[in-house]
Amino acid sequence: MDFRHEVKHEINLSDMYEIRQRLRAVTYPDPHAIDGKYLIRSLYFDNLYDKTLMEKVNGLSRREKFRIRYYNGDTSVINLEKKSKFDHLGNKISAPLSKDEVQNIVDGNIDWMADSKYPVVKELYTKMKIQGLRGKTIVDYTREPFIFPAGNVRVTLDYNIRSGMFCTDFLNPDCVTVPVSDSIILEVKWDGFLPDIIRDVVALDDRREGAFSKYETCRIYG
Repeated sequence: MDFRHEVKHEINLSDMYEIRQRLRAVTYPDPHAIDGKYLIRSLYFDNLYDKTLMEKVNGLSRREKFRIRYYNGDTSVINLEKKSKFDHLGNKISAPLSKDEVQNIVDGNIDWMADSKYPVVKELYTKMKIQGLRGKTIVDYTREPFIFPAGNVRVTLDYNIRSGMFCTDFLNPDCVTVPVSDSIILEVKWDGFLPDIIRDVVALDDRREGAFSKYETCRIYG
């Protein structure tokens, strides 16, 4: 399993304006972004005992979470993702899902997953059966991505975080989300090394590394 380094900082609006300008001077735009942004919708999974949430709240160094995600309202491309964390290292495994498959998962019709050709789909099926994982919370937010080839660096600015509260009907455009945080999250991911130029660009005085979780924040209402 290949892990990448991941570091998060919670920053303010002034910080974001400053870092955005610095990043634009040295990084490359993400070719898949629209006007430099993504609108991301995710459905996170948890069980009756909030296993995923409590692993995060309790600060476990080893933890995992499952989510289904699409970008910019385009449901023609939807992915199931398993995100694994070990301290400051992260790994993501993904598999494509059709709209019908996603709706079946949301509705609890999951027996077909046992025969999927994708191991991560089979793993989610097993954990839905054994651990009771179910779609728990919709999380919406805006992301600005920046790319730097050396070190395979990806820097993102995430904001406008919204929760679906008790709605888990992932594909329903009428599922209303509400703002839950004014936080802005700066996240830096890289492989073997972080180039000094990027380290300098994202450096801010008096900003400590944080462990902000959009999923945890969106669970504030239940």
